[in-house]
Amino acid sequence: MKLDRLLYNPHRMADFYMEALTALGALCERTWHDRLEVVAEGEAARLWNRDGAFHEVELWFPPSDAPAPREAAKEVFPGCPLTFLIADALRPVPLTLQRAILVGERGVQAPLPAIAEKLWRVQFPDTARWQMTGPFRRDYHFSLMALVRCEIQAIDQHWSLRRVAVSMPDGNRDDSVAQDWDLAKLEAASTEEVPWPSREPTRWREWLQRALEVDLALELVSIRNRQEQYLRRELDRVDQYFEHYQQELGQRNPRSATEAARTKSADRLAAARAEHARRRADQVARHEIHVHGHIDSLVLIAESAWRASVKFDSSRQQWTGSALFIPRSRRWARTEMAGASV
Repeated sequence: MKLDRLLYNPHRMADFYMEALTALGALCERTWHDRLEVVAEGEAARLWNRDGAFHEVELWFPPSDAPAPREAAKEVFPGCPLTFLIADALRPVPLTLQRAILVGERGVQAPLPAIAEKLWRVQFPDTARWQMTGPFRRDYHFSLMALVRCEIQAIDQHWSLRRVAVSMPDGNRDDSVAQDWDLAKLEAASTEEVPWPSREPTRWREWLQRALEVDLALELVSIRNRQEQYLRRELDRVDQYFEHYQQELGQRNPRSATEAARTKSADRLAAARAEHARRRADQVARHEIHVHGHIDSLVLIAESAWRASVKFDSSRQQWTGSALFIPRSRRWARTEMAGASV
């Protein structure tokens, strides 16, 4: 889910800078409505000096349509490098895993077996026979959600803030959690012990990366088309230049009077072909698209669910095991399944 970009507002940006730099240990004072005096040392000063040496500067927050040339060292504007440096400095290292429990589903009764079967068949249409082999019992379903700053490096640089969520333990995308998170109600404290899953950084990284790739797919189509147009134009220019150059060298060779001259002309032709291949490879590398995701927050979410033992036939196999029904999304999650040929 791509979050809406906030419009640049100099006053709000000045407030953000003052709060952020103060949190990093700097002394800040608003000398004017669009000016901020900053005295920094140590961690806060590393935004300007890598060694954290003492630094003093008065930041200016001009309107976005100001005609004067920008001075990144003292001015704050849309896309200002200092804003990204502050965002990285505020990000905790190592990243803290937060935990949250959704409120609202504990009073909901378990679905009737007939309704549960109908929902199962809608979600898994290849199911033949289906049967519950035990009653519903209360359990928890877990989701993993990340707030990701996405940087797409192409001819133009693209930044976006996205919220992605995956269901556990299958790793499938859970867009409803990401979209409704702003309206979610969380428990202040749990009165019962929640069986939180163990941390699996490698596996979680794969899930989030796969979900982010799907989320970025549509945006990357237009960027890729533009890159291909620019690349084709540059390759045509390189090909045309070396084609004419090699034709000229080829025409010189028959007119050469000596063997040494013909050898020298042949060497030039071979060098031109090698340089042609190198220039093409260089243009391909220059037009590559690089996507970098920066995780700013990671939340493990628990919600009440219903677990049941089920048996069903699918793809010429009989499956038995445990499945989880999630009332919030009215869907099933096949968690512990074993199959046998039928």
